[in-house]
Amino acid sequence: MCQSAPITETPVVNEPQVFTYFPTLIYTVKRPEFLASVREVCDERIAKAKEKKLDEIYPVYMTDSFYDDPRLADFSQTVGQTAWDILAGQGYAMQGLSTMFTEMWCQQHYKHSSMEQHVHGFGSQIVGFYFTQTPEDCSRVVFHDPVAGRVMAGLGETDGSMATPASRLINFKPEPGLMIFTNAWLAHSFTRHAAKKPIQFVHFNLSVRQEGPVGYPAPASEVI
Repeated sequence: MCQSAPITETPVVNEPQVFTYFPTLIYTVKRPEFLASVREVCDERIAKAKEKKLDEIYPVYMTDSFYDDPRLADFSQTVGQTAWDILAGQGYAMQGLSTMFTEMWCQQHYKHSSMEQHVHGFGSQIVGFYFTQTPEDCSRVVFHDPVAGRVMAGLGETDGSMATPASRLINFKPEPGLMIFTNAWLAHSFTRHAAKKPIQFVHFNLSVRQEGPVGYPAPASEVI
C-alpha cells in the first residue's frame, strides 16, 4: 500500500481568500493631560489604604472606588465616552444606551507583586487601565487568548516574541499617561513586578444601561 508523503509546504496554486471574524481588540491612547489630577487622587487614596499593613504575600495596596470624585470629572467623562465609542465602533447597538462605571480604583504594586489572569463579570462590558507611575522593570499588562479550544489544541509558536495569529498572549509596556481599553470578556493579568519602586495605575470597569439623566454619552457636566 502506498503512503502519501507528509505535507510540509503547500504549493501555491491559488492564493486563498482570508476572512477575519470574531476579532479580539485592544485599544491604547496616550492622555498625559490627566496625570496630575489622577495622581493627586490616587496618592490621597493610597495614603488612606496604607493605614492597613502591607501583605507580604500580595504586596499591593488597593483603594476604594472613586469614579465620582469631582476632581476627576474630565477624566471620567473621557473614559466613559471612549468606552461608548468603542462599543459602538465594534457594531453593538448603542443607540439608547449609555456607559456607566461599576468600579474605578487605584492599585499600587510593590516588588514581587503580580496579578493573576482573570475577567470582570457582573455586567461589565469594557475594562481598562490608566498608568500613573511606571518605574523601569515594572510589571507588564498581559492579555490572554480568549479562544479556549485554540489554546488547548494550538501548536508551538515559531517565535514567541512576535505577535502573530498563533500568539497565546500579548503584553503591553506601561508608561505614565497610557490608557488601555478592551472588552470585559478578555482575560488579563500582570507580570511579576521587579522594580524597587512601585507601579501605580487606575483600573476601571464599565457597564451599559438604558440612557437616563446621567451616563455617557451625556453632557460633559454630568458625571455619574
